[in-house]
Amino acid sequence: MRPDQRWYGRRRPGAPLRGGALALCGVLMAGCASMPDSGGVRRVDVSQRADADAQVRVFGVPPRKGELPADIVRGFLEATTSDEADFRTARQYLTKEASRRWRPSSVTTVLADGPVPRMDLRAGDRQDDSAVAVLSGDQIAAVDQDQAYRPEEAPYETRVRLTKVGGEWRIDQPPRGLVLGRSDFERIYRPVNKYYFAVPGSHEDSGTGGDVLVADPVYLRKRVGKREDLVTSTVKALLKGPSSWLDPVVETKFPAGTRLADETLSLDDSNGVRVRLNDRGSRVGPVQCNQMAAQLLFAVQDLASAQVSQVDLADPKGSRLCVVNRGQADAYAPAGLREPSERQYFLDARGRLASLPPGGEVPSLVAGPFGDGQVALRSVAVARSERLAAGVSQDGRSLYMAPIETGAEPGEVVLHSRAGRPEDGLSRPSWDGGGNLWIADRDPDSPQLLYLPRGAKEAREVVVPSLGDGRIESLRVASDGVRIALVVERGERTSLELGRIERTGSGPGKPPLSVNDLRPVTPTLEHVESASWAGVSRLVVVGRASGVQQLLYVRTDGSAVNTPPLPGANGVTAVAASEDEDKPLLADSEDGIVRLPPMGANWQLVTEKGSEPVYPG
Repeated sequence: MRPDQRWYGRRRPGAPLRGGALALCGVLMAGCASMPDSGGVRRVDVSQRADADAQVRVFGVPPRKGELPADIVRGFLEATTSDEADFRTARQYLTKEASRRWRPSSVTTVLADGPVPRMDLRAGDRQDDSAVAVLSGDQIAAVDQDQAYRPEEAPYETRVRLTKVGGEWRIDQPPRGLVLGRSDFERIYRPVNKYYFAVPGSHEDSGTGGDVLVADPVYLRKRVGKREDLVTSTVKALLKGPSSWLDPVVETKFPAGTRLADETLSLDDSNGVRVRLNDRGSRVGPVQCNQMAAQLLFAVQDLASAQVSQVDLADPKGSRLCVVNRGQADAYAPAGLREPSERQYFLDARGRLASLPPGGEVPSLVAGPFGDGQVALRSVAVARSERLAAGVSQDGRSLYMAPIETGAEPGEVVLHSRAGRPEDGLSRPSWDGGGNLWIADRDPDSPQLLYLPRGAKEAREVVVPSLGDGRIESLRVASDGVRIALVVERGERTSLELGRIERTGSGPGKPPLSVNDLRPVTPTLEHVESASWAGVSRLVVVGRASGVQQLLYVRTDGSAVNTPPLPGANGVTAVAASEDEDKPLLADSEDGIVRLPPMGANWQLVTEKGSEPVYPG
């Protein structure tokens, strides 16, 4: 260790020191304890670490001579929580054969409070040099080999077998992958977004032409104090390709076999990044190169505290292939980011469409039939162009489309529901980035998910194979056109689920689109009332858990967002957000329509009488 790399031991005041990992902090960091002048190095219990200390470094402690099986298991589990990328210390707790077989990146099981080991006295035989430990806990999620997070609530239990090697206990059957408590997982891993292009489809069916980037959230191990390592691992993860869930609807522009020619990457003084690719990745034309650079720029942007200025791609020898700046990369952003609206909309007390001008406090009625009261509305959606709107009548049975312009007429009913009650009729509509309209008919006798392609006068059914006996209560389509958030009622529970929009066929009787592989986004909420896209891989949700209303952000993979809690508002029934995270939130509350600025601490009243707040989309 160099003289400028001094470290001091650290622990939370009052916490016992035991286990298999040593937590250390830099000498220049505020809050470090003074250097101990007596006593040996002891292990820090994983459950007692200060999770908020983002700069704490955790190093594995190897097994000591004569340790019992229970100590070996605890030491192994705690060594896996260290900052070592290769798990060299954790492998010292394994037999050579077990170390060769063990694949820590195959799966990461996340438990609520960490694994609890206990020795199974009925299994194994101390005289025969074998022992068995049982690990148990409450599983809340798993991270697969694609590094994709998925909520999975279930009891967890697995067996760990030990044997003696040279008179010392070692593990010869470790748990599959990694088993971590939630606090350690949040300390070790960081959520990042990879970006891939939507698979080209017919403009009518999907609205995507292969030139729109789609976020693919994953979790990567972070290295304390080494930002360039996380940049490098993010780019390497991007080059490996999309997660299995998103793969059917996206594609990468990097040629197969593309690898980095650099060992490490980092942002330069102008916040740009230069990336040398191997020969496979260098054999591209200028258009494809620009698309590759755009994928890289958006992925690296998530790691930077300031805006990334440009990405410079080069071949193995350093010759430039292309350079793309932020403005050029933005051409590939989804509509929600490329052209974010400065206006917000809502319905007034008479069901008329009103808008709030950019930075304005006084709402005004919009031009056209939805603003002048020709059609009183129950719900509304404004197209991203803000030149067209779709509205559902107050009885929930009729869908209209009308231009937002003076003198326009509502025209004929575009879609009709046979539901007897308004709450069983048509849901609030939603526009994707291609100008296609999506809506659910909640008629108990014939529930359907429907969409109207741009310019079409007749709705088409969208199949949802994994919906089962659930009923779609509301929906919001991402502006990329390949992901859809559905509020689904299943018996006593109403949950938020994310679906993947795929083209399935164009022949007679074959629905051209389907929504596949629904996955839960809010497993802890028993009843979801409203949800809205609030970023490329983030949603804002109103729901209830144990009878208590919650307003929170969640990621599209179901993991929690590490941001301060949103301030409460009285009796919120609906929430609206923009995919541009710098725009304020809107909510329909008991007090009326309220707005929360991005950096605001409190909700501001917009109007006492109104409902259905929306952003375009």
